[in-house]
Amino acid sequence: MSLTDRAIAQIRELIRSGALPPGSKLPPEQELAAQLGLSRNLAREAVKALAVARVLEVRRGDGTYVTSLQPSLLLEGLGGAVDLLQGDSDALLDLMEVRRLLEPAATALAAVRISDEGLAEVKRHLDAMREAKDDVEKLNAHDAAFHHAVIAATGNESLLTLLEGISGRTLRARIWRGLVDAQAAGRTLVEHEAIYEALASRDASLSKAAALMHVGNTERWLQRNSAESAPR
Repeated sequence: MSLTDRAIAQIRELIRSGALPPGSKLPPEQELAAQLGLSRNLAREAVKALAVARVLEVRRGDGTYVTSLQPSLLLEGLGGAVDLLQGDSDALLDLMEVRRLLEPAATALAAVRISDEGLAEVKRHLDAMREAKDDVEKLNAHDAAFHHAVIAATGNESLLTLLEGISGRTLRARIWRGLVDAQAAGRTLVEHEAIYEALASRDASLSKAAALMHVGNTERWLQRNSAESAPR
């Protein structure tokens, strides 16, 4: 472990232990360095690295603060990292594989936690998908909103952020599928209707199976057509 990594670990431990809770202000650089037994340069580099990771926020003329540490903030960088992979069809398939592993389990959890209001939101996007069946981009926009509403119903912000960072980055490939496959819209609607009906029955096993079939079908189509020059 490099000296900078050790410095980062020391500051993270102060945060993890509660010595520096969310929203708190760090001591001035010189005081922080002395407290941790670091040089000022190492303390400065550690603070910069943690600011990039959204753990710390540097406010010009005010000081450095611990952020809210909310999952949506800390995991925000995932989407940017995923964007860098999108020119690679193998990376796209890797993302679909991760989505297949996570989303069915999340949908099962949503089935036992979803409120009547949450279910109505899912249905609203399903109805919008039906109306937009001849408009590929609009259909896929409501497709993404449908899945967002399902995962949001779990009440697990970390899970929502992870899946948004993964599945949201496959949207352009799914639009491409809709443009080149005339049957895609019809199959997509049938699969989403199955997910909705399973959620409406609050059946976790059925919801998981319906989500797995949907994501698996998309993944298999992309595997068969990955040699094509699909937009990412």
